[in-house]
Amino acid sequence: MKQTVNDYVNLIARKYHYWNRSLGADHFMLACHDWGPELSSSVRYLYKNSIRALCNANTSEGFNPSKDVSFPEILLPDGTTNRLLGGPSPSQRPILVFFAGGVHGPIRPILLDHWENKDKDVQVHKYLPKGVSYHGMMRKSKYCICASGYEVASPRMVEALYMGCVPVLMKDHYVAPFSDVLNWKSFSVEVSVKDIPNLKTILIGISQRQYIRLQRRGLQVRRHFEVNLPLKRFDVFHMILHSIWLRRLNVRVRDFEES
Repeated sequence: MKQTVNDYVNLIARKYHYWNRSLGADHFMLACHDWGPELSSSVRYLYKNSIRALCNANTSEGFNPSKDVSFPEILLPDGTTNRLLGGPSPSQRPILVFFAGGVHGPIRPILLDHWENKDKDVQVHKYLPKGVSYHGMMRKSKYCICASGYEVASPRMVEALYMGCVPVLMKDHYVAPFSDVLNWKSFSVEVSVKDIPNLKTILIGISQRQYIRLQRRGLQVRRHFEVNLPLKRFDVFHMILHSIWLRRLNVRVRDFEES
């Protein structure tokens, strides 16, 4: 795959002058696959100069927020947002917090060790019981945990926003999508790995008034993560282009010197 990327960029560089005039600085690549950051490293200037729109926006793996774009991972089972958008009001959500997911990466084992089957208010599962709906549990929950696996990207953040569940981010070195213009602290909660044992205390310490504010703001920003055909103003497609455009503004096309 690295060789394919390398061959493709070399083909573009030979055939068109636009790559060469800035060594890729006025180009962008988009990759939501876990291998995207690694594949970009196969071409020095693709990695160093080009705008990389990546789901795995991990600064510890070379993601550069001033140059690269954090791309939200979105899972659409039938290719549309049908049956994914919407959920009950805050008063109709009896579960404090919910998570279900496979055990991989360094964070999830800690989460499961502390909370799996430990507290009825903290519904943390490796596997959901037979007949229990994953999306149904999201809609019954006030907060939904979005924990890193092997990589920082996860569709859970967008799923939570779609269903009116406040995202709880458990991710190290992660740059959230569209954080140039969206204040994630106004519609999500961040819990560090060291604070996982205090998860319930942290969440019940958020007043009902604060929670409603977080939930309502999540509903307001949801449109920026929606996938639409035909496209709609301010939806996820336009937000991604806006993020790329912001970084393109920083590029002055000139002869780039190797360093």
